[in-house]
Amino acid sequence: MNKEIISRIRELGGTTKSASSLQEFLQGIEFNHPLYPKENWGNELYGVDDFYDDNKKLYKQNKDKFYERLMEHFFSDHEIPCGQMFYRKRLFTPLTKGTTDFEEWGDDFEDEEMTNLSEVKKVVGSGSLEFMEIAYSYGFPDGYYICLSDPNPQNPTVFGTDHEVFFEEITNEGAFEEFLKRFYAPSEFLEVVKDYIEEEKR
Repeated sequence: MNKEIISRIRELGGTTKSASSLQEFLQGIEFNHPLYPKENWGNELYGVDDFYDDNKKLYKQNKDKFYERLMEHFFSDHEIPCGQMFYRKRLFTPLTKGTTDFEEWGDDFEDEEMTNLSEVKKVVGSGSLEFMEIAYSYGFPDGYYICLSDPNPQNPTVFGTDHEVFFEEITNEGAFEEFLKRFYAPSEFLEVVKDYIEEEKR
């Protein structure tokens, strides 16, 4: 994996492990907190007003402690809906015979009326199609996948799909490096929240 991707994962608060394959690398990534998309979360600042209202007294008494607690709240291991995504490393093998995924999904994925893999095949060709689900969200699409046979394992393409149109509609979400830039690093998150609170709540 290229150095920029590793660096961005660490900036986002994640960790990586040395790996000899794309699958090993993706499975070695760890995040102990959600990821906050700049486009959606940055426009709405989901949950910030509620947090401020619940901790207004602390804000007035000790701003440093208030922001420390705010970061602990938003960057803890929780699934309270507030516009975030979650890193996930789930191997998905719907076309690999002998796997549980094939037993559950094989017929659907071999039926071109049920699934449409053309966006994936434009990138990886028609060879082996095994995937790693790398993220899920409460939005649309709600699942993000990387094909493990991507011809550019140093910076693979991310694909999006949704449980309502699962692999029937697939979007090319761009290269993994660019995908990671969609999210706030904790320091960026804090800066945005501080600017908002200092402006709106003063």
